Formats: sequence, C-alpha cells, structure tokens
Amino acid sequence: MIDLKHVSYVYQTGTPFESAALNDVNLHIDKNTFTGLIGHTGSGKSTLIQHLNALLKPTSGQIIIDGTDITDPNVNLREVRKKVGLVFQYPEHQLFEETVYKDIAFGPRNLGLTEDEIKERVYEAIEIVGIDESQLERSPFDISGGQKRRVAIAGVLAMKPSVLVLDEPTAGLDPAGRDEILDKIRGLHQRFDMTVILVSHSMEDVARIADHIIVMDHGRVAFYDSVNEVFSHAQELRQIGLNVPQVTEIMRGLKKKGYPVDIRIHTVEAAKAEILRLFQEKKLGERQC
Repeated sequence: MIDLKHVSYVYQTGTPFESAALNDVNLHIDKNTFTGLIGHTGSGKSTLIQHLNALLKPTSGQIIIDGTDITDPNVNLREVRKKVGLVFQYPEHQLFEETVYKDIAFGPRNLGLTEDEIKERVYEAIEIVGIDESQLERSPFDISGGQKRRVAIAGVLAMKPSVLVLDEPTAGLDPAGRDEILDKIRGLHQRFDMTVILVSHSMEDVARIADHIIVMDHGRVAFYDSVNEVFSHAQELRQIGLNVPQVTEIMRGLKKKGYPVDIRIHTVEAAKAEILRLFQEKKLGERQC
C-alpha cells in the first residue's frame, strides 16, 4: 500500500530558477494493483516516481509505503529500495557492469547474500523476464534495446521488491518489442501479485494492461480512477494535452452516428466484441421482422 499525503516538491528552492514540480499530491495506491501514470511532458510524472524509493525527498508532505514512512530522516534507505524497485526509461543509464550476470547480481550482492543465493536470484530473474543463460557472460552494452530492458528489469527483480515502478519501459522499441515487454510486465504482476506503477506516453499501452490510471497535470493529480472512468473524460484529457486511445475515439465516433455502443471501451479486443454484439443484435432484429 502506498500513501502520499500533501506531497510537494520544489526544484532549486531559494534560487531564481525555483520551480514547483509537485503540488499537494494526495494518492492512495492499493497493494497488488497495476496503475498507469500518464501526463504531458513536465507534468511531474518522473519527479513523482523518484519519490517512491526516496531518490528524491519531498519539500513537504509524507510518503508511507507498507506502513513505513520513507520521508522520515531516520528511515533505512536500503530497506526502502529493496521494497521499491525502479526501472529507468533508458536502461543503459542503470547498466554498468562487465557482464549481464554481474549487472543482475549487483543488487543482491549489495544485500550481503552468499554467492549461491546471488546465483539463485540471477537465474530466477532471467527465467522470469526471458533472458537465455547464453547471454549472461555478454556485455550488457552489446545486446539489443529490448534485451537491455529485460536485463534492467531482471536486476530490479533480483532484489525481490514488493513494488515495481517502470518509467517508459517501451520507449524506443519497435511494436513487437514493446508488446513483448508489456506482456512480461503484466505477467509479473499476475504471477507475483506485485504492485506495479507504469509511466507511459502511450494511451494504448496503459489501456491494455493497467487497472487504474493516475493523470498528472502541472504537478497535480488531475484524475485517479479506473481505466474506463478516466478515459470517459475525453474532453478534459484533451484540454490538458492528452488523448484517449484510438479505439475509444472510434467508439465515440460510432456513438455520434447513432450506433448504441459503449464509449468507455479502450481496447481492440473489447471493441471487436462490442461491434460483433451490435451485428448480432441487428441480424436478430432483421429475422424477427
């Protein structure tokens, strides 16, 4: 469970460049949920997630994760970062060891585990994300972008966090690579009942795999609700520079033309089912006539 209470953050306080990145943010994220975090550039998304494992400390306010106040000056930061794993947007920023194995093993080794325990965690992590053993002795800088994402995620998973935060994990990947990474992340959530927070610019990606959505706008929470409910506010989202998924736009267009469809639909699969339902009802009506 994650609670943010009146969290604000100001960059370069007391200088001419002072800038408020978060402004009185209040959030309650339930344990084992999958939450999408969206917002235009500069809305506060990245600043927010860096507070969740104490990379940044709020200028004011309180953050409580599973009963631990991580804003307490005496908090054990190592314990916080064991609990909350953060995967950055560009994995090359957090890959630095000579081999894939050493990179994934870095976190567990810092926990003081034995070599056998470290090895067990590395092999468990690569099995989860789909990295072949043959890749372990390769340099993490000599593999594809998609593989780098997997290594970065594996390195975080090897710490066995209860919360996984991912900042644009599909940035720069082709469609096949993007779908593969998203499927892995969704699988992790389902397999381990992890609390997952996914930052993304893609409304389609968030719509496909998240259960709830946080919408940030100028450092504030504009919306926080179920996917269906958030994407039902198409006009308000446009006003803050965001779009709804293309499928939702299509359903809204059909509704305007008089077709009795559900405009809250946001995935291709759901739209297909809705249109088939419409055709079946039409055929049934024609038969009855």
